[in-house]
Amino acid sequence: MSSTALETRSVVKTYQLDGQPIHAVHQVSLQVRAGEFVALVGPSGSGKTTLLAILAALLAPTSGQVLVDGHDLAKMKDAERVAFRREKIGFTFQANNLVPYLTAQENVELMLRLNGQLDRAGRERARELLVRLGLGERLHNLPSQMSGGQQQRVAIARALIHRPALVLADEPTASLDTERAFQVVQTFAGLIHEQGRAGLMVTHDLRLVAYTDRVIQMQDGKIVRVYETRDEIEALARGSEGALGARPAPRRAPVQDVRAPALPSAPFVPLPAAD
Repeated sequence: MSSTALETRSVVKTYQLDGQPIHAVHQVSLQVRAGEFVALVGPSGSGKTTLLAILAALLAPTSGQVLVDGHDLAKMKDAERVAFRREKIGFTFQANNLVPYLTAQENVELMLRLNGQLDRAGRERARELLVRLGLGERLHNLPSQMSGGQQQRVAIARALIHRPALVLADEPTASLDTERAFQVVQTFAGLIHEQGRAGLMVTHDLRLVAYTDRVIQMQDGKIVRVYETRDEIEALARGSEGALGARPAPRRAPVQDVRAPALPSAPFVPLPAAD
């Protein structure tokens, strides 16, 4: 039985607008287990981004608890929270946020450097992970010398290299074409499963939920539905649930079939070195 890597308990985030309370997040309770990849979906303004910022320890909730790897974020001092976020949480966002003057490998190694873990073994692990992601010929390229899909794969490697308990992805494929988006999310899902991390991805593209283990739907700051069975998730990805505006998804193997053996074995997703 996988352990719970992320848990929220009745999380609320309230803002004041013209003297009236606005509940951006209202009584949200959820769990994500280690080795589980979960999608967070909902219309614009549903509270997804606010919730993600709270989970990332970037925004404090008005009330409720957030526990990451068993640690209560609310009980930490600011300096402790910063260190915890750096060590235990990985990020990959739409904008990539790669350092423009660092190579692909140096961008990945940056998280190890910030955590005081950059040694020969760490450098080799960064190289192996990038090779695994089809970037073996791009190790020494700057972000400006890589395509959007390649940059996003570097961001995925950077989010996972320091072995965080929780990995958060905010619209990680919004700037990619359809084929590359599917490849990136499939790769991401496989690594989450393989390395036993807890992964939570916010997305507006419901086709991508086909690669996740559960789907949490938000509306007006609340969780309104959780899709847990493969049939429910596949139907959502194919567009059967028209209320969310899904588009048709390609046929795919079940999530468990994209899992891979542990690093540093052969690549589990055959991605090209260039695109």
